[in-house]
Amino acid sequence: MSFFEVYNPVFRSYVLGNAPVKQLASGFAWVEGPVWFGDAGCLLFSDIPNNKVLRWSPGGAGVSTFRSPSNFSNGHARDRQGRLISCEHGTRRVTRTELDGSITVIADRFEGKRLNSPNDVIVKSDGTIWFSDPHYGIMTDYEGARAEQELPCNVYRTDPQTGRIEAVVTDVLGPNGLAFSPNEDRLYLADTGRMFGDDPTHIRAFDCSSSGVLRGGDVLHSIAPGMADGLRVDTDGNIWSSAADGVHCISPEGELLGKILVPETVSNLCFGGRARHQLFITASTSLYAVSLNRQGARLL
Repeated sequence: MSFFEVYNPVFRSYVLGNAPVKQLASGFAWVEGPVWFGDAGCLLFSDIPNNKVLRWSPGGAGVSTFRSPSNFSNGHARDRQGRLISCEHGTRRVTRTELDGSITVIADRFEGKRLNSPNDVIVKSDGTIWFSDPHYGIMTDYEGARAEQELPCNVYRTDPQTGRIEAVVTDVLGPNGLAFSPNEDRLYLADTGRMFGDDPTHIRAFDCSSSGVLRGGDVLHSIAPGMADGLRVDTDGNIWSSAADGVHCISPEGELLGKILVPETVSNLCFGGRARHQLFITASTSLYAVSLNRQGARLL
């Protein structure tokens, strides 16, 4: 069985023929938001409908519960101090878990109105927190609770030192996955549309200044089949995106280089493991992993 499809010969050097895609755990409702904790040797990820954040540990330890209830948490990241940053559908906020376990609210309103349902989050090297805020978590009761939408679907940047929050992308239908290029001069954004009708779905690329000002935003690539949801970047700047048939590897120029085939619809992914060479994949009801001949861009 082949786990890979090659569209550009360079992709052959990224994958290892004797390193299969492995299912690490299954039986969940809809898993999302993986984040690797190298210092703790574990992966955290969300099972959104079951209102849990779960922990997977290597060496046969399996899956345990990290947080329940989780306020229907979705995406996660770590800040520069190693703290967990989480997007919560149920409370319509972004939070930080302090090292003592207490919770700090990073953002829950913009211009006096409640956020929709924060979805994905990344942290820039200057400490600013960037997150997408589509309406998916308040459309139904499946991943949170049906509620009135008070704000457009935007991407926000917030400075936890000052508490200032600003909308940095406002011309997007369904902002979802986010990722910075290795030197942070580009921001990649997955637009998954409004989840009804025939909205275009694609990955957009923005030029990002050192102060966080965005320019551009042209379409870089359109995923098929399915759509881009979660995104990650490797040390060479290649984008690894979720798709209906697995994970797609896309060059910084927008060329599809190859695919990692997964038997369930992929929602999100992250690099981790001993040398940041393992790709952890959340897909529908299961958690998968594959070892690559690539390293994820260093976060923490």
